Amino acid sequence: MRPLKIKILVPLIVFVLGMCSVGGIVWLTDRNERHEQQVLARLNASAYAERVRNQLLYGVQRTIALQQVLISQNGKFPGFDDIAENLMSDAVSSLQLAPDGYVTQIHPLKGNEDGIVDLMGNPTRGRISRYARDNHVLTVQGPFNLNQGGRGIAIRNPLYLKDKSGKQHFWGFTIAIMRVPALFENSFGTLSKLGYEYRLSKTNTPWDTEFKVLWQTGGKLIDPASDSFILGDETWKFEVMPGGGWGNPRFVAGVAVLWTLIVLLMTWLTWALLDNRERKESFKKLAHVDDLTGIYNRYGFNAKAEKLIARNPGGPLVDVQLDVDDFKLINDLYGHPSGDTVLKSLAESLRAFFPTGALLGRTGGDEFRILLPNCTAAEAKDRLEQFAKTPKSFTWRGVEQHFSISIGYAEYPVDAKDFAQLEHCADVALYQEKMHGKNGCAAYRKEFDVGIRKRLGFALKDISENLPGAFIIYRADKVDDELFYANKEFLRMVGCDTLDELFAYTKNSFRNLIREDERQSAEASIWEQIEAGSVNDYVCYHLQKADGSYINVLDYGRIVESKQYGRVFYVLFADWEAMKVNFADRFSK
Repeated sequence: MRPLKIKILVPLIVFVLGMCSVGGIVWLTDRNERHEQQVLARLNASAYAERVRNQLLYGVQRTIALQQVLISQNGKFPGFDDIAENLMSDAVSSLQLAPDGYVTQIHPLKGNEDGIVDLMGNPTRGRISRYARDNHVLTVQGPFNLNQGGRGIAIRNPLYLKDKSGKQHFWGFTIAIMRVPALFENSFGTLSKLGYEYRLSKTNTPWDTEFKVLWQTGGKLIDPASDSFILGDETWKFEVMPGGGWGNPRFVAGVAVLWTLIVLLMTWLTWALLDNRERKESFKKLAHVDDLTGIYNRYGFNAKAEKLIARNPGGPLVDVQLDVDDFKLINDLYGHPSGDTVLKSLAESLRAFFPTGALLGRTGGDEFRILLPNCTAAEAKDRLEQFAKTPKSFTWRGVEQHFSISIGYAEYPVDAKDFAQLEHCADVALYQEKMHGKNGCAAYRKEFDVGIRKRLGFALKDISENLPGAFIIYRADKVDDELFYANKEFLRMVGCDTLDELFAYTKNSFRNLIREDERQSAEASIWEQIEAGSVNDYVCYHLQKADGSYINVLDYGRIVESKQYGRVFYVLFADWEAMKVNFADRFSK
């Protein structure tokens, strides 16, 4: 009996101890899974809440653009439909003006006729509209059903103008009706691909604490990770959780089923834990690293920078901010793939130029950050100036194109006492450099006016598309001229729909726009004026249209030196025959 008891007892002890061990492993694994997913979910909630906020600000920017026109025109808005059309996108359902709270103009009007209402007296919109007016605060209302189908939210931004005595008065609202979830398509689509359930809600009204759901997935959210932000006087909340729920029940069940094969189970479990850790690290990297350039994104950079400052409270260290000069122009002229190439090239230059201890990040668009530990502004000055002046280029259609950058930097703790203030000082320095010529670097100085900071949002496309006349830019070269740009008015004049269509039929050459029998004389006239010291006076010739017909035009150009493209012509065109008809009385004198 004794040997039999041992045979039974030992296996039983092994079995019990083994099951206790497996039970402990199962419990620890489940807890680890939940913890890792909760950490990752919190990171995603924070990162995507910021993205949602930025996408809401896209709608707010539409209302601000309308307000800029109203301010510049003293409360008038000529050509509302034309300007509003340029501000439309897939996420924008309509743009509206509501002087004194009464909606009078809507673009597009068709299908939105019932939007012409008195907001102040409307039973569903009156109270929140009066609150926005009285408290000088932007409000977001919705969601509600759109006439065109789907759901939408209304962003109402109050505008106040000053009369001749300088007294401020309420003008009315500029309004953007945004489609939901089209406005958040990028954020929501990425989260869905990562397998997350999510919910976006906001307080019903600025004076209420109860939240109303704007959009959510079909799954039920249990103890989700969340992050919130303020827009106007309203609180927004973004919540996420893994689509399969917290933990990994299938994995835990598999461990429990395979208790009899402890050795194999332990081997498999070790592999699973290592694989799981690698997967979680990959997700963490996605939350911290910019996928285009491979360096830290804003969230990752800020987290690392704050830790670096905490470890070195006495400093010194230098915060550097830089961006690409005229980046929007690069995108407009060469396309967004070229813009991406510029950003990747700049990131590679940063990695190659700065020491391994430097913290590098792309914090948004074409904006980059560098944190140089154990370094003063004086020590960094020469290196930053050298980097700013180092030639930078990218290739477009086999031709090397050059671009430049601007840099602003500040020192901790000399210029700032904490990370947020340091970031602000470097940003102010960058702004000063942008406003004083670009293509260089500037150190922060206390005499910089940090109280007023207005960015001019005008770019070539903004100005040229609204210029009252046909306009082109091309390389000033007698042998190898090259068309760079043409505004919509010029495309309309020659019968083209797009720049690519214009480039194709002219073979990207200005001289191919001139009627063949007039090319030599017209070009000779232009260059004769330039070489005689003129800025290029008026030249008259026939312009060849895309359909093969001709139009008699008056050409007025100016040759300038561009840092980026060498000598270029800026040229305005007028329809000569139309001018003679409209000003016949003057031509007859």
